[in-house]
Amino acid sequence: MEPFDIEVGTVNYAVFPEGNDTYTIFKNGTEYIQIQKDTSTIWLKLDYKTDMPIFEENEEVNLIGQQIEAYKQLPQNEEEEEEDLD
Repeated sequence: MEPFDIEVGTVNYAVFPEGNDTYTIFKNGTEYIQIQKDTSTIWLKLDYKTDMPIFEENEEVNLIGQQIEAYKQLPQNEEEEEEDLD
């Protein structure tokens, strides 16, 4: 999957997929956080030093994750994912 942009409220984020439901998020042109999907509704921030998930609720991380899921459901992105499977 190629990098893409999402919007949460008035903030734009650049999303770079890393594989295994892990994403590097850029905010205002600089690396901001890494997040990983935990469950269908919970996303976790990853610790920069250890790459281990930080198990605490973070509303911003969950909102970013929801927008990632919404982006992945768009019809043009399903075609890209099918091409990756070939």
